[in-house]
Amino acid sequence: MLYISLRQYEYVCAIGRHGSLSSAAQHLNVSQPALSTALTRVEEHIGHPLFSRRRGAAMALTPQGRRFIEQAEALLNDAARIETSETPTPGMTQLRLGCFTDLAPFLLAPALHQLRVAFPNLAISYVAASFQGLLNGMIAGQIDISITYDLTMDAGFARAKLFDSRPKALMSPDYPLASTNGVTLADVATHPLILSTEGLSAQHILGLFRRKGLRPTVAHRAASLEIQRSLAAHGEGIGISYASPPSPVSYDNRHLIGIPITDPDAAESVVLARHGTGPADPVIDQVERVLTDRLKQD
Repeated sequence: MLYISLRQYEYVCAIGRHGSLSSAAQHLNVSQPALSTALTRVEEHIGHPLFSRRRGAAMALTPQGRRFIEQAEALLNDAARIETSETPTPGMTQLRLGCFTDLAPFLLAPALHQLRVAFPNLAISYVAASFQGLLNGMIAGQIDISITYDLTMDAGFARAKLFDSRPKALMSPDYPLASTNGVTLADVATHPLILSTEGLSAQHILGLFRRKGLRPTVAHRAASLEIQRSLAAHGEGIGISYASPPSPVSYDNRHLIGIPITDPDAAESVVLARHGTGPADPVIDQVERVLTDRLKQD
């Protein structure tokens, strides 16, 4: 028995295309309550929302909603072909992968390689972006799954841990703290800091200090990790970064070292994240298993 009619599929697809009940109703020449009723019945049947409803904003598709509409539109196209005796053509399966900018030089290429080996028929695209860019992309359904730090995501995101990352204090070899094997946030707080211009990243670092009642001075905000490393290598202060290339020299050939920050609560998890806590597409489930297995670190 079919619990969702073709008409209800058509109504939900129209809402997705036009972004609101009123626009979809006008396009289909039906009443807005009829569309609202159809959408409510479909969502109740499948058990999770298809749209994010925010006052004063267009109805944005959830990731589950985007996949539902892709499948619903394919179903409607197949039904139309049956009526006209056309032969259906298979669609292409796609994956849109996101990766936090600072993690991308370390994890993006290995992830792409593993996915292309495991899924040779999967069309894969990717984007390296800031925390906020990844969050917005996942909420809007433009990114299926992201490799990022477990920061700023609320209960509307599902996460699978890959490994814990510990920050390092980047500094010149002749800096006062350079002879130690590990430093605490209290040690670092008495020196000028070099942070990222990425807002959420800098807020997280400063939050670590504030929780301990420390108020360090920020001397620089660097637009990239390599600018941060160069400033640290020239003695402009101490850079703090969770991503630290193994090379002991900066791009401008100045030596620097990275000393682990030993505070236990400074560690941060690298995760695979997707928006939505409902059932994931089977392909996304398989992708998560492959990346968790191949990228997980002891």
